[in-house]
Amino acid sequence: MSAIDYQAFAKAWQAGWNSHDLDRILAHYSDDIVFHSRKAQALMGDGKIRGKEALRAYWAKALEGQPDLIFTVEDVFEGHEMMVITYKNHRGVLAAETLYFGADGLVTQAAACHREG
Repeated sequence: MSAIDYQAFAKAWQAGWNSHDLDRILAHYSDDIVFHSRKAQALMGDGKIRGKEALRAYWAKALEGQPDLIFTVEDVFEGHEMMVITYKNHRGVLAAETLYFGADGLVTQAAACHREG
C-alpha cells in the first residue's frame, strides 16, 4: 500500500462534496465500497450501502434534498490505512466519517456519524 497523504485527501474530499459533482466525490471510493450511515437508513431504507452505484444513488438523492449542502473539515485523525474526518455541514451540524483504505488508496469501507441537529 502506498502512503496516503491524509491531509490532502481531506481537502480533496471536502472540495468534491462542495462541488456536488458525484463523479468527483465517488472517485475516492472503490467499486465494492461498503458505507454505513443512519441517514442512509432513513433515506434509503438500509443503513448499509453496498457498491459504488448504490452509493451514487444514495448520495444523488441526498444532494437533491440539500442543494445548499457545504462541508467544512474541522479535523483529520490519521490511522493505519484509515482516517477519521470531522466536519460541519452548512447548518453547523458536526459529523465524523471513518474511512478505511485498500492497497490502491481507494476507500473500501466508510461509516458516517452525525450529531443530531
